[in-house]
Amino acid sequence: MSYPEQPFPATEPRSVSGQASLLKTLSSSPENYALFLDIDGTLLDLAEVPDGIVVPATLPQALDAASRKLGGALALVTGRALGYADQLFAPFRFPIAGLHGAELRWPDGRTARAETTTAFEKLKIELREATAGFEGVLIEDKGAAVAAHYRLAPERRSDLEPLMEAFQSRVGSGWTLQRGKMVLELRPSNADKGHSVDTFLAHAPFAGRLPIAIGDDLTDEAMFRVANRRGGHSIRVGPTASTTEAAMTLPAAAAVRELIAQFAV
Repeated sequence: MSYPEQPFPATEPRSVSGQASLLKTLSSSPENYALFLDIDGTLLDLAEVPDGIVVPATLPQALDAASRKLGGALALVTGRALGYADQLFAPFRFPIAGLHGAELRWPDGRTARAETTTAFEKLKIELREATAGFEGVLIEDKGAAVAAHYRLAPERRSDLEPLMEAFQSRVGSGWTLQRGKMVLELRPSNADKGHSVDTFLAHAPFAGRLPIAIGDDLTDEAMFRVANRRGGHSIRVGPTASTTEAAMTLPAAAAVRELIAQFAV
């Protein structure tokens, strides 16, 4: 199974005039809302390489303060592995859906982690070997997922795509080929950001609240659909050349950080 390069058809989003309207919504009745945040490209600026992202010094504490104002109803929903995300925002630990939802940590600290297989571990080794001559292509081992980043070598996409499709066919229906911003990723097929949001919203402290989903990439479209269906807010971050399920936009990750900082005060 593979996901399309373009997001599902939707209406053109309207721009958020600054962060004013969203900030007012959150601040006026925080007990009514739950906040679901992607990390790369949403909370943090994208980097040339996966490990090159920079976490502003004030962001972890601002996220913690925002979480407390929301009664704990703040979750990270990311393609990163759970453990890696924890390192980014240490010493704080938030509810999280990692690997696009294949890994979950509940507010009480309980975790559910994705399982890998011997065949998938072998495939990751073969992927590294097959791309060893692809200068600028970086392979990111996420445990139960593996990503091929070509931001430094965009011309390699034509080589990577058939290779990743072939590997997905070999590993079987348990893994899906996901396309994103300058990345091709094999992730567990049961991983879905929208399903993760629904799962959190079925449990305290998220239950009974309206979701606010903020993300920047194709994988976040599933979150946007859930937020829209539940009467919440969906926000796409960054330039949106194609249509999106999101109802609103913010210009860049810096605007998301500013929103969090202002709300956290």
